[in-house]
Amino acid sequence: MYKKITFLVLITIFVSCKKSDDTGTDNNEKDKIKTARWLLGQWETKSEDGTLTETWKKVNDSTYNGSSFFLKGKDTIHYETIVLQQIGEQLSYNANVRGQNDDKPVAFLLAETKENQLVFTNPAHDYPQKISYTQVSKDSLVAEISGIQSGKPSSEKYVMRRTK
Repeated sequence: MYKKITFLVLITIFVSCKKSDDTGTDNNEKDKIKTARWLLGQWETKSEDGTLTETWKKVNDSTYNGSSFFLKGKDTIHYETIVLQQIGEQLSYNANVRGQNDDKPVAFLLAETKENQLVFTNPAHDYPQKISYTQVSKDSLVAEISGIQSGKPSSEKYVMRRTK
């Protein structure tokens, strides 16, 4: 498993060397990653617990980079980086959460896609086993993580608005 993740990270580094603009208009853009183009930009949700911000940028025709952080006051409670990458015909969501999994990325593979929804799964991961993004409108999306946690079904939803 770790060899696969290490391999994906190495491929990401090599493929990410070619820069592209953030407009999503690259004619060489891979078909699978095109389905995620609506993610590009900055998204945010606020609650009593704090503010969750997620930012997505296009790196090249097969890779988008994301970052997500949760602030409570001035404290960063959660921080992760994400590499969304198409290799061949497979779209992979590689999440690296600071302080978890020995700071190594965890890969989730695209299991389902619709024009306005992406669903990634990794049944072998402790939690979550499923990550989904659903575009509600041009400026609104719902991010959800779900799976079995401590032997019970669990899920968390985040309704986010575009800020940039």
